[in-house]
Amino acid sequence: MSFPTLGRTATGKAPAAPRPASALLRRGGPAGRRGPRGRAPAPGRPRGAGRRGSRIAWLFSAPFLVIFLGLYAGPLLAGLGMSVTDLRSTDVRNPFAVNGIGLDNYTRLFQDEVMRKAAANTAFFVVTAVPLTILMGLAAAVALHAGIERFRTLFRVGYFLPHVTSIVGIAVVWRFLLDPEAGLVNEGLSWIGIDGPAWLSDERTALPALVVMAAWRGFGFDMVIFLAALQGIPRDLYEAADVDGAGAWARFRSITLPMLRPALLFTTVYSTIGFMQFMEEPLVMTKGGPDNATLSASLAIYQQFGVGNYGYAGAAASVLFTVIIALTFLQFRLMRAKHH
Repeated sequence: MSFPTLGRTATGKAPAAPRPASALLRRGGPAGRRGPRGRAPAPGRPRGAGRRGSRIAWLFSAPFLVIFLGLYAGPLLAGLGMSVTDLRSTDVRNPFAVNGIGLDNYTRLFQDEVMRKAAANTAFFVVTAVPLTILMGLAAAVALHAGIERFRTLFRVGYFLPHVTSIVGIAVVWRFLLDPEAGLVNEGLSWIGIDGPAWLSDERTALPALVVMAAWRGFGFDMVIFLAALQGIPRDLYEAADVDGAGAWARFRSITLPMLRPALLFTTVYSTIGFMQFMEEPLVMTKGGPDNATLSASLAIYQQFGVGNYGYAGAAASVLFTVIIALTFLQFRLMRAKHH
């Protein structure tokens, strides 16, 4: 009787080497079961869970999408469509009388002296009000974070309150403050021998007065953002700077400002978008006067809609929207580059 040689089977052939576990996994397991593209299905995750989760996500997003499409995207597209027509309020009952006029509304827009005056006023308002609002908000946040201990909550509420107060109530207060005869501002100036102007009736002072009022109204929001960012800065950084002998200004310049760049980016973009559309202040305080000295782009568009020039107003609104998008993109590029 002969016995098989060690390492060989009875037929004389060497036994097949066992397959490595990686090969079995690539083939979908011992049973040859394969998932998508030859991979084994993820353990513990039932089939179709991803699609079901996607449907749930869209379901929760549906209310926002409906509001966005109905109140934002819809009117935006409608304005773009109206901007290339001669649509007026008299054409609403007879829409087939509307004619396409191409870019005539845009050509007229750039030749309109009133619109150019409104654009210049808006540019002045943004260039002055945005830095002023941010500086006031940052100063208030730093003071509350570092210097004021008692009644801190009271100051926070007091500074933020104008931001959520109706413009009508604010207008009543500021009209009283800026009244040329009995206003508190001119009364205070008279104590030091200065004859105060008619703030809202003088072309030289009407727009700066609205800038100050808007900055006072809006800096409380920036203060809340900066205060939250300040509270997130690690104390270890300031302690290390103290060990190195850094002064207060050096700590603020080298630690606080760099750590606040995300908050600065947000407040700059938010304030710019808001002030590019400022309309409530001149509408309530001056009606755009005197002699269009406080007429803003949004107020001019509102007036054109009011007299029924829908196509022309749509063109102006489209240009304003484009400028806001361009400024926002530029601010993100510049401030993100500094951040990195």
